[in-house]
Amino acid sequence: QVQLVESGGGLVQPGGSLRLSCAASGSLFRLYTMSWYRQAPGKQRELVAVITFSGVTNYVDSVKGRFTISRDNVKKTVYLQMNSLKSEDTAVYYCNAHLGQDSWGQGTQVTVSS
Repeated sequence: QVQLVESGGGLVQPGGSLRLSCAASGSLFRLYTMSWYRQAPGKQRELVAVITFSGVTNYVDSVKGRFTISRDNVKKTVYLQMNSLKSEDTAVYYCNAHLGQDSWGQGTQVTVSS
């Protein structure tokens, strides 16, 4: 399994922006499908964005046009740029790496509130 460490969460006002980062260990990062999930209080964890090893991306409808997932295979890091944040984006955000099996980060809290 790969080790994942998220960073970049925090408190932001509605309409603001944050960039989450997820740093990975290991030498096979370039082969992994990387994803961001989130879990709000009392709700199930949901897939937010995914990027394949070849750079193909996909997003949940609620974040399309606002969030952008990207990866840097040299730095072994995946990013989630979040713009025009809304209160309903408040959640713990988790990084996931998939290559035959899943690895998870510890999560980073994002709170959107005035």
